Amino acid sequence: MNVLGEIVRRADAVAKNGTAGGAGGAKGGAAGGAAAKGPTVYDKNNLNVQHYLGRIWYAFVAAFALYHLIFFFVRYIRTVACLSNDTQRYFAVPHTMFANFRRHFLNAPLFRQRHHREFKISTAINVGTLPSRLQTLMLVGYFATNVGFCFWRIDYRNSNYGEIAGALRNRSGILSVMNCIPLFLLAGRNNPIIQLTNLPFDTMNLIHRWIGRIVILEALCHTLAHMAKGAHGKTWAYAAKDLISSEFKWTGLVGTIAFTLILFQSPSVVRHAFYETFLTVHVILAASAIAGVWIHLKAPSRRPEQQMLWAVVAIWSIERFLRFARIVYRNFGKGGTKAEVEVLPGDALRVTVRMARPWTFRPGQHAYLYMPSLGLWTNHPFSLAWSDEEENLDISSMVADEKGLPMNRQDILEHRKTSMSFIIRRRTGFTDTLYKKADLSPAGRFTTSAMMEGPYGGENLNSYGTVMLWAAGIGITHQVPQVREIVAAYANGTTATRRLTLVWIIQSPEHLEWIRTWMTHILAMPRRREILKILLFVTRPRSTKEIHSPSSSVQMFPGRPNVDSLIDQEMQEGIGAAAVTTCGTGGLADELRRAVRKRQAQWNVDFREESFSW
Repeated sequence: MNVLGEIVRRADAVAKNGTAGGAGGAKGGAAGGAAAKGPTVYDKNNLNVQHYLGRIWYAFVAAFALYHLIFFFVRYIRTVACLSNDTQRYFAVPHTMFANFRRHFLNAPLFRQRHHREFKISTAINVGTLPSRLQTLMLVGYFATNVGFCFWRIDYRNSNYGEIAGALRNRSGILSVMNCIPLFLLAGRNNPIIQLTNLPFDTMNLIHRWIGRIVILEALCHTLAHMAKGAHGKTWAYAAKDLISSEFKWTGLVGTIAFTLILFQSPSVVRHAFYETFLTVHVILAASAIAGVWIHLKAPSRRPEQQMLWAVVAIWSIERFLRFARIVYRNFGKGGTKAEVEVLPGDALRVTVRMARPWTFRPGQHAYLYMPSLGLWTNHPFSLAWSDEEENLDISSMVADEKGLPMNRQDILEHRKTSMSFIIRRRTGFTDTLYKKADLSPAGRFTTSAMMEGPYGGENLNSYGTVMLWAAGIGITHQVPQVREIVAAYANGTTATRRLTLVWIIQSPEHLEWIRTWMTHILAMPRRREILKILLFVTRPRSTKEIHSPSSSVQMFPGRPNVDSLIDQEMQEGIGAAAVTTCGTGGLADELRRAVRKRQAQWNVDFREESFSW
């Protein structure tokens, strides 16, 4: 954002000194890009548009950052106040205004109930999901703002057809280039806006996609308006031929074509069916578009707009460098990072990655997994299900160094290795290839070199008196770390949580093998029985003999759960503020959202879902 401010300040200075080009547009200007004697009224209006759009970005980030900051302190104060308070009655009552905001905007689907349940043409073809009500308001508002800016303060009464087309060409070109800044900023995995606003990754990805569509539409508008101006008094055939008459014009056309190809290459059907191909082509087309526009804007009269592209290139380069540096630091040296892949029942894999360096793990994190033996540079995101610290050296080397001196705590930590575990369900593409290789290996397992990029994300639920975790199938990988974290914090007296319920929906009892080792560890933790209740629902049991409850705190049932009944039970028996989180199918998430929203007027409850859509 500081880069943007500097660009606008320089542009202002250019306008005041009368040295700006008469065209003043990002991709506009005369055919040869010649500079006019001084800024026109349209040039000043274009500068104002840059100011206004930049302020909208500042306001958007500031509003969500303030929201995040306020609720960070609210949750911190609530945690401290509830550490020795087992009733927490004050925090169980919702604030009326905020409860209505959550119910009707923050947690509300666009229409009745459907939000994350995917629209599918078939079992293999996914055409996407609907945004939430708040997401839709944000996107429609930003889209309408850009449309309004394109046509703002153009003199339609006293200008001829060619002048109007020229003004629209310049304005849409500036907006297209300027929107590339947030477009590339939100595309990165190391996205600073996520840290500032605490907005989830899938929301940022949604905004990225829609800003991309706005950039493309404005680039098309810019090109068509240029043709319309060229056709004024002539023919459209002449205007089309004129598009390749100079480097200035054909490079702009290349940028528009590359952007347009992205529009046709990036629908949900293509992204999900051909992930690796989509990602590679997407990067190539984006780089081609920026290169074309860069050359298009190299005329001195368009220096301020080219400086915007400096910001775009800087954002992309810094983000890629951070990713590369993180991969190198985490995975190289000390024997490197190794992954052990093991076949599990139910078409699943356990991947245990032993990191080259220690890694501080938090619940709710995900990481990108690279396996060069299966794909040189392909990578895929997975939720981290478990973490352990393992000793890397023998006991004698841990006790003293070569001089016989006792090793300090930092020395001991340096000799430890962090192991990270994933549970991966077999699908298509990378996961199918990985499963087949493990299945054909001796004993159904193999070890290979790997790299991990991350960690990203993280979630803290320790401020809630009541926590209800829902998972469907492989979604349990997101919830198991939360269970371990909260049970450990309860035993240590460092959490407000007094009631923790895990609901896991599986198709077959054999899926219990996915987390059996970890769950055994959790069930043996101190004071676990005082806080944790586990409800298992088996939707396709082979016989009733498979369904048995080991204890009152670990119960198993056939069929699907009654969502409303379980939510009502938590509402009646819960303590303090509550959180209901889910990771699983879109249908389950939508059903839970409906149940929670119905009760938010009487119950102080937050609803969170982990979808990781892209």
